[in-house]
Amino acid sequence: MLTTVHLIYFSPTNTTRNIVEEIAAGIPARAVRHYDLTRLEEGLDLQLTDGLAIIGVPVYAGRVPDVCLKRMEGLSATGVPVVLVALYGNRAFEDALVELRDVAVAKGFSVLAAGAFIGEHSYSTPTQPIAPGRPDVQDRQKAREFGAQIAEKLQRGSLAATLQIPGDTPYKERVPLGGIAPATDKALCTLCGACAKVCPTMVIRVEDEVTTAAENCVMCCACVKVCPVQARLFNHPMIEARRQLLMTNFSERREPELFL
Repeated sequence: MLTTVHLIYFSPTNTTRNIVEEIAAGIPARAVRHYDLTRLEEGLDLQLTDGLAIIGVPVYAGRVPDVCLKRMEGLSATGVPVVLVALYGNRAFEDALVELRDVAVAKGFSVLAAGAFIGEHSYSTPTQPIAPGRPDVQDRQKAREFGAQIAEKLQRGSLAATLQIPGDTPYKERVPLGGIAPATDKALCTLCGACAKVCPTMVIRVEDEVTTAAENCVMCCACVKVCPVQARLFNHPMIEARRQLLMTNFSERREPELFL
């Protein structure tokens, strides 16, 4: 039995966290430790020397979000096996897993397995759903089964082979984020502050009204999904067009892809 499973994740809407937790639930271990990067202002300062790590990130336009990379700058390991997890909104994970693999190897991890899972898209709404409710029961079960397969691979000591993960290098060009952000309907807003509490880049301020520093918004829509009175809306024309494109072309259910 493993001593410790280390869960390292960035998860504004909790979908990535849900999957890494389910994977960990399938792996016998004495302890599970969480390192939540989502609102970690100063980044992670951590060197791992034992156990198994699971690193989970959302996919933003086919890449690992830059904010995740910055918050992992202080992370390192000495040959610790790692499971890489990319969670995407039913379109494609493109180069995210390959990028995450390269980052993990550079930090001293030994890549054991990887998986691409599906979560409800950040832009999904009740009237324009994109992978609504995912990860669902089936996704969670597959994640637990994946955890059991990982445990078996560890027990066999199968760490020598190079893991084949789809994706390209050089990676696709990073799409710049920021400049636009969800807006607040003042007539509905109760100034409860829930939006500010979940914002991963801490750009929301709640005083006499809600203000958002759009230049540093990563468009994760955590504030939209958490608002108890639906006062946060992301109806910018660019987002509306993107939402419609995703609904039209990527509504067919996709399944997790596992690499062992």
